[in-house]
Amino acid sequence: MASSASSRDSRPVIGLTTYLEQSKTGVWDVPASFLPKAYFDAVNRAGGIAVLIPPQAVDASDAERILDSLDGLIICGGKDVNPALYGAQPHPTTDEPRLDRDALEDALLTAALKRDLPFLGICRGAQVFNVNQGGTLIQHLPDVIGDDRYQKGGGVFSTIDAEVTPGTKLAEVLGSTQAVPAEVYHHQAIDEVAPGLTVSSRTADGVIEAVELTSKPFALAVQWHPEESPEDLRLFEGLVEAARNYRSNA
Repeated sequence: MASSASSRDSRPVIGLTTYLEQSKTGVWDVPASFLPKAYFDAVNRAGGIAVLIPPQAVDASDAERILDSLDGLIICGGKDVNPALYGAQPHPTTDEPRLDRDALEDALLTAALKRDLPFLGICRGAQVFNVNQGGTLIQHLPDVIGDDRYQKGGGVFSTIDAEVTPGTKLAEVLGSTQAVPAEVYHHQAIDEVAPGLTVSSRTADGVIEAVELTSKPFALAVQWHPEESPEDLRLFEGLVEAARNYRSNA
């Protein structure tokens, strides 16, 4: 019994950012914070404890306080990042800005990187990472590649091979440089890569699918949706292991 308790005590706490949208359930039709189960189920299966973080007004000290209770951070998928944050005018297809979520995730990520808290970005999270570090985004991929294969619509994911750059953190975490059959659903992508970030994955047509900050122990973001491949937990396991190490060294 003691060893079982000890094993559970070692489970790191991972914070995941969430949506805030008008939501219907039963008789209720209200603004609500939520996150698809696939995200936190992957964290649980990888050995972590998931804690959901709703969009809310925070300042830098609030962000630090939130992170005091966490061993790792995931910025999840969702609506488009506000183009004003990287000095651009909105494309006609760009989502109405979620200013509260943009502000929260920017504050959390800035504080997380400052303290070397393990970080994984997913889809929107990769874009937030690049913008936070000074990069820009392509607001509508079909304008660049000529079709909608990265986001077919209707909530149906496309599978596109994402090549893995040897010698990167991504390759280390995956334990392989074999291309990943990535589940994608994004009409935007990283354009100008932020200073200090390393591209660790692209597709055959050059779309950036992963970036990382090599100056940090674990600061990695993928444009695809690893939570949609439940048989492959490598990214979540890598984050949980890094979070466990962070916790033990705190």
